Amino acid sequence: MGKLRVALIAGGWSREREISLKSGEWVYNALDKDKYEVRRYDPSKDLLRLVQDCKNIDLALIFLHGKKGEDGSIQGLLDLLDLPYVGSGVLASALAMNKAVSKRLFRCAGLNVPKDMVIFRDQDIDPVEILSVLGKPVVIKPVAEGSSIGLNICYTGEEIAEAVKDTLAISSEVMAEEYIKGREVSCSVLGNREPEALPVVEIIPKQEYRFFSYTAKYVPGASREICPARLPSDICQKVQSFAIKAHCLLSCRNFSRSDMIVSANDVYMLETNTLPGMTENSIFPLAARTAGLSFSRLLDRLIEFALED
Repeated sequence: MGKLRVALIAGGWSREREISLKSGEWVYNALDKDKYEVRRYDPSKDLLRLVQDCKNIDLALIFLHGKKGEDGSIQGLLDLLDLPYVGSGVLASALAMNKAVSKRLFRCAGLNVPKDMVIFRDQDIDPVEILSVLGKPVVIKPVAEGSSIGLNICYTGEEIAEAVKDTLAISSEVMAEEYIKGREVSCSVLGNREPEALPVVEIIPKQEYRFFSYTAKYVPGASREICPARLPSDICQKVQSFAIKAHCLLSCRNFSRSDMIVSANDVYMLETNTLPGMTENSIFPLAARTAGLSFSRLLDRLIEFALED
């Protein structure tokens, strides 16, 4: 049997392009070249070449982040090309990318989520009302961005007004969300119809970062990621059950990662990522290593799940 012909797709157009390229590089180096013939594509410049090559490709590995990569756009193109790929399909990708829609689904399914209000570009905002409904402070973030891009924590009406104005410059919809004080955790999930949760990761940004911001995520040493998390076993099990439930609720495939806040004995779901980062500093590979999966073997498992699906 010959090598599996794999298209590694990374880069793209979003504000997370550089992280995607890093994920792609890390993945490329870890793929077993005795098993896979790997061709690399950056959709921002190689989209036509990908379409032309698709008949000679067995499987696509998507490691794009943000808009036009994580929102179902590239997935729809690959579906039209009848090219199998690792990761969730159009529906799950679009649902998870839109935080307002996914939170409504989580809430209806009985998962704890912070209270929120959605603000549209053509809408007048009332910071006093936002504070009265959501309390102080308030989290302001785009409805459909990743990596904490555009996220602010606001304590006053003036800060809210300024943050909403800045965020509307990069997003047509903004979410104002109740701030939940607690410990930030993330739980990765592997599988299709019977997914399994990996060990929970606790995230502790350094004191100079008020939250797990873009900088705190990607600057080496800016945050500590502790795996397994230093939490009681029943809380870890609850986090894992939330992650699996979100994975199934959104119809995710192969893998996902859900971010949550643990406050006292409560767990609050924040969002689910359908294409988690795969750099040397990323949470998903850390959780996999803790579970005994090397990065190379993790990629093998993802490919196996995609082919099974």
